[in-house]
Amino acid sequence: MPDQTVRWVGGLDGHMEIIDQTLLPVEYKIIPCRTVQDVWEAIKTLRVRGAPAIGVAAAMGIVVGVQTTSDDEAAVLDGVRRTAEHLATSRPTAINLFWALDRMKRAAQKHRSLGGRAIKEALLAEALAIRQEDADMCRQIGENGQHLVREGCGVLTHCNAGSLATAEYGTALAPLYRAHELGRKFRVYVDETRPLLQGARLSMWELRQAEIDSTLICDNTAAVVMKEGKVNLVLVGADRIAANGDTANKIGTYGVAVLARHHGLPLYVAAPSSTFDLGIASGKEIPIEERGSEEVTHGFGRQTAPSGSPVYCPAFDVTPADLIAGIITERGLIDRPNRRRIANLLA
Repeated sequence: MPDQTVRWVGGLDGHMEIIDQTLLPVEYKIIPCRTVQDVWEAIKTLRVRGAPAIGVAAAMGIVVGVQTTSDDEAAVLDGVRRTAEHLATSRPTAINLFWALDRMKRAAQKHRSLGGRAIKEALLAEALAIRQEDADMCRQIGENGQHLVREGCGVLTHCNAGSLATAEYGTALAPLYRAHELGRKFRVYVDETRPLLQGARLSMWELRQAEIDSTLICDNTAAVVMKEGKVNLVLVGADRIAANGDTANKIGTYGVAVLARHHGLPLYVAAPSSTFDLGIASGKEIPIEERGSEEVTHGFGRQTAPSGSPVYCPAFDVTPADLIAGIITERGLIDRPNRRRIANLLA
């Protein structure tokens, strides 16, 4: 497994470190984030990405944001507010970002009567707890979903929802890692995931590091491997799940779900409970981030389309709940997800 995707080094005067995912798979580099702008830029430019990892980074970003304030209580609380407001502008779709920021703000308020220094210490403890809880949840997701990965089966994945997208271990890849640990043999077909190739660059890198049998395919090959009987199961992650089970994930997931339904294959979503947004009734209310046109026209620095070409580049799409066989969480598997079943599990 790779090093921790997001980690805190040192004590209250320490700093955040991340694996710079924009450099993989050619270069493996850990970079420091010592200012709030460093953290904001890392999230915005996808140096750190994946809903759970973004949440951990945001929590640690709050700690970074109050390091340079005085120990005056009012100054620390104002620093928390200003930092949270700024980090919230980095990416709009992943609910874990806002969940983590809200949790950090609550931690600050809970300790406000103890003085500014105590608030800072409580914020660091809360950020470290969020990171550890995410790692524990991912391990449990792997345990709760490993039975789906049977001996000799073929699994298709889209984008990257592995160790690099979380504190460690992953969500959609967690059942694969656990099944591999249990000695099962299977093959993973990895969608390259246009336009930024998170499947090719990140998932393939992870799976090869773990010595799991994996084959890279172009996104438009998914239908063929399904038709040829090479795939028995589809596993994907999530960036936000509405109260009814509609799920936002990397652009292309909806198309994979439609293909899976046509070929009679189950598609499972793997996500921690922090990815659910019960305040949103359905996927229609999930804000979808649009990325810059250069990600399509000048992918990785090379021009691949005529200059001035209009581009539509949503980063995510929404898969309706009725196309999802189940949602694997750290609390258990939600079979055929709907509003009632989700509410019962998360109550």
